[in-house]
Amino acid sequence: MRQFNEDNLTAAVVGRLKGTKDKRLREIMTAAVKHLHAFAREVQLTEEEWFEGIKFLTQVGQKCDDKRQEFILLSDVLGLSMMVVALNHKTAPGATEATVLGPFFAHGAKEYGYGADLREGATMKGEDVWVSGRVLSVDGKPVPNAVLDVWQAKADGIYDLQTGGEFELRGRVKANAKGEYAFKSYKPKFYSIPMDGPVGDMVKETGNHHMRPAHMHAIVSAPGYQQVITHVFVDGDPYLDGDAVFAVKNSLVGKYKKMSDAEAKKVGLPAGSVKLEWDFRLSPEAGVKARKKIAASDAIA
Repeated sequence: MRQFNEDNLTAAVVGRLKGTKDKRLREIMTAAVKHLHAFAREVQLTEEEWFEGIKFLTQVGQKCDDKRQEFILLSDVLGLSMMVVALNHKTAPGATEATVLGPFFAHGAKEYGYGADLREGATMKGEDVWVSGRVLSVDGKPVPNAVLDVWQAKADGIYDLQTGGEFELRGRVKANAKGEYAFKSYKPKFYSIPMDGPVGDMVKETGNHHMRPAHMHAIVSAPGYQQVITHVFVDGDPYLDGDAVFAVKNSLVGKYKKMSDAEAKKVGLPAGSVKLEWDFRLSPEAGVKARKKIAASDAIA
């Protein structure tokens, strides 16, 4: 067949996918073609608009490097990242809820034990905080030797990877045999997503939100349990109801409390420091379809 038009083209393209050996790939490609063609018909896409879309995606790719993943940012602001999280992480009752990975996760962070100081090497000071808690199973039993990958932006809202420097406010913290963990850091602050690229331009043009509420990232894992990729947000933050990437969940909002001078001194922090007490609860690994670990290809470094 060679006489294609808007009425028969979609079926013809889908027909050429029938020989795809990988059934899942065939299913995804078939659906993608159908939805893309339906989108073009729905909005009556012009050639000029189609080419602008091609240029936009090209610019997104060109903005990606070993320090930044603009495509993840695009997925985040379109809500696609959270949709994929929602589809793949049906949280067991009592388990810590999952949320987006974000574009600034990196492998190779320094490993720490209980009481670690993640402020080491920080180029910008913030409000000192003692973060502590336990890693538990959904039935409340301690999960010994769990690992917490934690990272956050600096006080100016910029992540270490964005400046090309050494790792800051980032580390792999190992819980002890009782499932207890603790570390020193700085209290997170709200910030804007990167607005200096094509995704930022799109956000400006659409009048969308570009602020992220203050949060700490965490990936918590242990043998026999489902890994959870999550955030801990700051209670009272002005952007909790307008997160640019739709990642906020009520169960992930933590209360930071001022420490007494004696408490602060005991853990080696100055007077006026704050604390966050936060437990992570993990689901058993059996029967889940979510990925078991973050692959190197998922990170930008």
